[in-house]
Amino acid sequence: MPEKGDESMSCIPGISSISLADPPKEFNFGFPWIVDKSQWLLLTSNYELDTMATEALKTRLPIPVYTLGPSIPHMTLRDADSNDEYMKWLDAQSEGSVLYVSFGSFLSASSAQMDEIAEGLHDSGVSFLWVARQDPSRLQKASGDKGMVIPWCDQLRVLCHSSLGGFFTHCGWNSVLEAVFAGVPILAFPLGWDQILNCKFIADDLRIGWRVKKEVDIDKLVTREDIARTVRSFMDYNEEESKEIRRRVRELQDASRRAIEKGGSSESNLDAFVREILQLIHL
Repeated sequence: MPEKGDESMSCIPGISSISLADPPKEFNFGFPWIVDKSQWLLLTSNYELDTMATEALKTRLPIPVYTLGPSIPHMTLRDADSNDEYMKWLDAQSEGSVLYVSFGSFLSASSAQMDEIAEGLHDSGVSFLWVARQDPSRLQKASGDKGMVIPWCDQLRVLCHSSLGGFFTHCGWNSVLEAVFAGVPILAFPLGWDQILNCKFIADDLRIGWRVKKEVDIDKLVTREDIARTVRSFMDYNEEESKEIRRRVRELQDASRRAIEKGGSSESNLDAFVREILQLIHL
């Protein structure tokens, strides 16, 4: 008999077939109460990235659905300076050689898992920039001198830097949008909530990244050996699978940037939304 995690379902509109183990226990597939008194649904993604889900929502909801993204701080990039130490460090690295590591600010991995990640990065021999809000000094010591551990950074600026070759992330949706905008492939390490389905979307549907955790159990410890091996392969530009995810993410990067340009899908949706607001004001 197959384990429950080996079974799949394909009955959720806008979502490709998923393992029964994928949806987190907190996940709720329905949100009619959100749209009951709403007049529009605005999505932070862009249509080209989220086509299937957007079309499913448009078909089933009685209100207009607009993709307006990627809703990330891309406008601030033109005004950014490079005086921060971590930016100077990135400037000194070779193109595409650095793995950026960040697991967000809401959920966190266990201390034991963070230690395994630090030791895995050390053993991989790959250059890295790691944002760790807790114990950055301890993690710096454990992970060695091939990288830098800092408590905060301007994430989009980092992802758009020429030295970046990959993003080791918890798969928060904003981080996914930023990675696509920057054209950086993803090592997916979800910690809970929607991140688990985002991981599935990244690895299986978009095919712009790899899962770090191969097992169904989200709480299972990933060892330093597995992390080191995965990171080395992921950052090896001669690996055929690595080449393919980089090609795919560049395609989505182009689509993401076109969406916000004049005449792009998100720019056109924003114009339509504003026109509808103005019509209501003048009624």
